Amino acid sequence: MFFKTLASRYTLANLPVVETERLRIAGLVPADAGAVQAITADPAITGAVDFLPDPFTLDHARRLVGGKKPIKDRFLGVRRKDGVLVGIVGTHLRGDQAVEIGYWMGGAHRGQGLGSEAVSGVLGLLRERFPHRIVVAECRPENTASLGLLRKVGFRDTGDEGHRPGRRIYVIEPS
Repeated sequence: MFFKTLASRYTLANLPVVETERLRIAGLVPADAGAVQAITADPAITGAVDFLPDPFTLDHARRLVGGKKPIKDRFLGVRRKDGVLVGIVGTHLRGDQAVEIGYWMGGAHRGQGLGSEAVSGVLGLLRERFPHRIVVAECRPENTASLGLLRKVGFRDTGDEGHRPGRRIYVIEPS
């Protein structure tokens, strides 16, 4: 049992639910595919997130949600307290040193501070689960809304180019 507990501590499996003032953030499940497709099939999202196809279909949503146990990549659903899915936060282990975070919010839910509330909540969870890793995000410098969110929650610009075209790397160091 010890090794099973230790292994789950260093994976993204079994992440606990995160509750914030207005949100509940938890791993996506297959039943979420329709809601994921509804908020993600927006050219503003598919054009900004490099791995999302356009058009983003229900089959794409099913693959994103997946059925296998997540180890290195985990997508979390961001829900208002009334249960409505408003966004997605992706978490991705990068080697032994870093965990990457990415996010998108459905169009009707932008500009309300829900994105920064969700990212802050997930950051707290990641800092607890992976206290010795840096947290990394990639962002296009011209994406002022996303860049503002990253700065608001404590990321700093490294000046380095990201792995994805046109993006820069932003980090939060371990405490």
